[in-house]
Amino acid sequence: MTRTGLDIIAEGAGPALAGRRIGLLANQASVDSSFRHATEVLLGRGAALSCLFGPQHGPAGLTQANMIEWEGYRDPALGIPVHSLYGSTREPTAPMLEGLDAVVIDLPDVGARPYTYIWTALLTMRACAAAGIRVVVLDRPNPIGGEAVEGPVLEPGFESFVGLRPLAMRHGMTIGETLSMLRAEEGLDGPFEVVPVEGWRRNMHFDETGLHWVPPSPNIPTPRTALLYAGMVLLEGTNISEGRGTTIPFEMIGAPWIDPGGYAAALARSPVSGAAFRPAVFRPTFDKHAGEDCGGVQIHVTDRGAFRPVLCAVSAILAAAALCPGSFRWAEPPYEYETLRPPIDILYGSAGLREAAAGGRSPAEVASAWRAGERAFAGRRRPYLLYD
Repeated sequence: MTRTGLDIIAEGAGPALAGRRIGLLANQASVDSSFRHATEVLLGRGAALSCLFGPQHGPAGLTQANMIEWEGYRDPALGIPVHSLYGSTREPTAPMLEGLDAVVIDLPDVGARPYTYIWTALLTMRACAAAGIRVVVLDRPNPIGGEAVEGPVLEPGFESFVGLRPLAMRHGMTIGETLSMLRAEEGLDGPFEVVPVEGWRRNMHFDETGLHWVPPSPNIPTPRTALLYAGMVLLEGTNISEGRGTTIPFEMIGAPWIDPGGYAAALARSPVSGAAFRPAVFRPTFDKHAGEDCGGVQIHVTDRGAFRPVLCAVSAILAAAALCPGSFRWAEPPYEYETLRPPIDILYGSAGLREAAAGGRSPAEVASAWRAGERAFAGRRRPYLLYD
């Protein structure tokens, strides 16, 4: 069975934390294999837990969607401050870090560049480096595997809170590996340590780890959702529903102006392997098209080894744009604190997808433009991979 970095700490191994004044960046999914939260584990190791930091969706995962900020408060059970890193600030301030010996990061990532937890962790790491505070990352498996690299690499000038550094859309790294690479590339100083996962191989998906899934955010209810999210998050940059407001977000997609049969047929002709597209009608209870009947498809992943989520999302977007040119639209800003650039550009990492749609290019042509970047990124990440 796989053991996370938090499991290693719970077993009494890893760095000495007893008596140290600790800040913890975590959320509701930061639990060990016995469902003990990281706060309980650190206190059990004798750490002087001084404050908590919470990412997007809050420390309990309560806020549903993007741009729903939350404010800090005092934890009623622990009696310590809980600092919001998704509100008036997205990085720890000097007063928040004052008096700390170390910040422990135990955030479950889902393996996709637009997922903001990576960037909250990077901003925290930058602030700690400036203050000379130690950072300890408790690593966790990449739930969608660590071999495949897919999709465009973020281009300069398109940085945002859904991509601060040039990662591939599906980067195939654990959060410990990712932060190690970003720290080295940014030349960040200060003490830094990753507590590695044990018993995880790069070809493993989450259901092969023996670990229990706790949703890391409200709309990632299952490991299957995480795999789809790595590409279908691009639909947030369009007026196509990505299935928020249904019980299967990122798996059920569509809009009121889409014909389910025609859409499913178009996607069946796409270059997407390892998936079937079932015509469907659904009614979101919130978010895009809330209360409206939407035509679309349910995406059934039939072979996750062959399935490429970014190619699937590009195919879904280009098919909708071609079938319904009078109704399909790109979403307008603001989106994740970006007020000027179209949301699709910061999600995709360039204007390439909008330009491809305008030029009538096929999904295969779009994907071919990723190949050199994918190869370069795979080589760039290699020195920082911790697992065979």
